[in-house]
Amino acid sequence: MGARSGTRRAAAVRGGARAPGAAVGPTPWVTRGLALAVVGLTVWAYRGSLGGPFIWDDLPVIPDNPRIRALGWDCLTGTSRPLVQLTFALNHALGGLDVRGYHVFNLAIHLLAALALFGVAVRTLRGPRIGPRLGRRAPWLAAAIAGLWAVHPLQTESVTYVVQRAESLAGLLQLLLLYALVRGAESARSRAWSTAAVACAVLGTAAKPVMAVAPLVALLYDRCFLAGSFRAALARRRGLYAGLCAGVGVLPIMLALGPNDWRPSTGFALHGLTAGGYALTQLAVVPHYLRLAVWPAPLVLDYAWPTVRGLADVVPGALVVLTLLVLTTAGLARNHPLGFLGAAFVVLLAPTSSFIPVADAAFEHRMYLPLAAVVATFVAGLAFIAGPRREADRSTRGTTGAVRAGPVAALVLGCAAVVALAHGTIQRNKDYRSAVAIWRDTVRKNPRNPRAHTQLGQALAAADRGKEALAEFVTAVDLNPDYGPALGDLTHALEAAGRIGPAEAIHDYSRALELDPSLQWARIHLGFTLIRAGRPAAAAAQFAEAVRRAQDFAPAHYGLGVARTLEGRAGEGRTEFERALVLDPGDAVARHALSWIDSVGASTRAARHQAGE
Repeated sequence: MGARSGTRRAAAVRGGARAPGAAVGPTPWVTRGLALAVVGLTVWAYRGSLGGPFIWDDLPVIPDNPRIRALGWDCLTGTSRPLVQLTFALNHALGGLDVRGYHVFNLAIHLLAALALFGVAVRTLRGPRIGPRLGRRAPWLAAAIAGLWAVHPLQTESVTYVVQRAESLAGLLQLLLLYALVRGAESARSRAWSTAAVACAVLGTAAKPVMAVAPLVALLYDRCFLAGSFRAALARRRGLYAGLCAGVGVLPIMLALGPNDWRPSTGFALHGLTAGGYALTQLAVVPHYLRLAVWPAPLVLDYAWPTVRGLADVVPGALVVLTLLVLTTAGLARNHPLGFLGAAFVVLLAPTSSFIPVADAAFEHRMYLPLAAVVATFVAGLAFIAGPRREADRSTRGTTGAVRAGPVAALVLGCAAVVALAHGTIQRNKDYRSAVAIWRDTVRKNPRNPRAHTQLGQALAAADRGKEALAEFVTAVDLNPDYGPALGDLTHALEAAGRIGPAEAIHDYSRALELDPSLQWARIHLGFTLIRAGRPAAAAAQFAEAVRRAQDFAPAHYGLGVARTLEGRAGEGRTEFERALVLDPGDAVARHALSWIDSVGASTRAARHQAGE
């Protein structure tokens, strides 16, 4: 009997349990099957997401970005997220601007993240801290965590909205970092796993600045599940944490590579946003995120969340956040696993949901990885319902119906949650089927958002639905007369419809640019209106300013070429047309203009030659 008991304990250790007394869990084949089930479920939930078009921030980052059109050094420059831009360049090299390839790539990242979360969860549940209680059920519980997280509708913004690949890629690398940490603690090849963890930190920082919190999350995990204390964790893995800090220490370099990515929207210098006001606003935003984690409806692409001015406006939310912080602090003091989950949630959200002002207070993609902590807490509750507090207690349990009711209730609740969440994701992906559909959905849910009306107007204009687009621009300006993008688009729509003349258009474009000098298209439209008004020098000044603000903006170079040519500086005009064609080889108008300059030049030379003869 003693020999058989020893054999079972040895098998348990080989399966991943590190504590004496842990029961033998499912075979590796069961574990692999559950991982494949998570993948299959996620693919099923996202099968309808592959045909949606590029929308909103996708447009300047992908179709209008010349840096992704060739693999090379260029695709790693001009951005604070070079790894993400490199993946877009890979997509472009494989399929041009076929949006399906970009969606497949996004889904692949999400699937890998789900598998990484599954791996971390399995090894955590089989580890020395939790293995005696839950080691036997570790693969099943890990599959529940990864599956619920992967199909949750709150993730659609990070997966289906192509440009938010930055969030999911950083999340994947954070999870792989934790997996490398766990494997390194278990393995004799700890140095190799530590190197892998540091590489994940560097790559994650090149994906998105939120990776800066990765060393702290890893240390909290180490203290709770591996070492038992901060002192022990640092003593055992001092080199690892030094490497992780050095890895995320490349963040200033990344920020310096692409200041235009973050300066207009992040930092203490943002106009009208203070650290205190932003922190107060987050007291309302964070409870909203938690509510969406439990009941993911309604989901909104663009909240345009208003800044809170006083604590009295957020008392209910403040109580929720305060309760969360108190429970997290108590859990951390006791080194309880739920304390780690609470702390991970807070730390992962901190870069965008604390006191550092960000132009937009709320976006659903910010919950990509923090959602895992919420889901894990939910599954832990199911595990508590489903069985005894220790695996060893199974031998002492009775077999009454009352005892069996717990696992059955947990199974039913878990399956219902998976089905409901997957259905919600399928439905949400239908909103992304077109730019008009997603922005009409946003306007319906947030009708007082001028930016959403402006974006809907742009989508309608692109679909040749000019009258409807004009109505949306009018609504946006009515909601906020000082919203520059709406005023610029409304002016262009009115001018194109012949409802205002050049003088009024010039005035309104100029007003839009006063409100928001970064409006490149409004500046381009103003330049061409000035040309039509017979003022090429003034137009050249506007196009030159557009070039100064964005060297890679092909329409600015084309406009400057037109203005210079009309000023009688055809040589400079030709140079600008050539630059426009380098940036956008498919620009037929620029190519025609270049041919026209060549033909005019040839005719002029011929006329001069004949006159000389």
